Amino acid sequence: MKTSKLIRKAHRYLGLFIGVQFLFWTISGLYFSWTNIDQIHGDFFKKKPIEKSFENLIGIEKFKPDLAIKSLKLIQILDKPYYWVNDSLLINAQSGEARAGITATEAKEIARRNVLDEYQILSVKLITETNMHHEYREKKLPAYVINFEGNEDINAFVSQADGTFQTLRHRNWRWFDFLWMTHTMDYESRDNINNWLLRIFSTLGLITVMSGFLLWFYTSSWFRKKR
Repeated sequence: MKTSKLIRKAHRYLGLFIGVQFLFWTISGLYFSWTNIDQIHGDFFKKKPIEKSFENLIGIEKFKPDLAIKSLKLIQILDKPYYWVNDSLLINAQSGEARAGITATEAKEIARRNVLDEYQILSVKLITETNMHHEYREKKLPAYVINFEGNEDINAFVSQADGTFQTLRHRNWRWFDFLWMTHTMDYESRDNINNWLLRIFSTLGLITVMSGFLLWFYTSSWFRKKR
């Protein structure tokens, strides 16, 4: 009886202590299992990208013969080809003109070409920094944020440096992101599933479940008869 009372007490207080987190795990797990991941990614709001072929391209060595090249990409900004050199230098691949990034007007047009026409642009602004809880965390900065009208509250992000369409965020993605944070218990960066808080609560959860099994075993009629 003493053992049974001890297990019952441990089970009760452990359940009370981690019950809120169990609730978050259950709610977030239900949300994840009932949502379409393509919708969360925002694929339903995007157009198919149209890639264009270009002629009369001039080799980068003609423009910058003394430039030490570590990386080189040919990218398309609206209808023009550009070399993106060393992740820092933007050069027109036909004229050799160097640029210091794109304008807000160009960013709006890039977003317009990537987001369905039924959503109208409300505003555009340039951001230069984000924190670990920002919806555009750990991506290229500075970047333009283009906000679209509608209940989905869509934000498109375009890199100011090279004009690439980075990502799209909307209301359901934000719910997913918040619930993912509560599921992983990473309240600092939201994406680290190896944090100690999750490990501790997972261990306590296992102990709680095992104490429930032990409590059932000790209070079962079969065990009482055997005892």
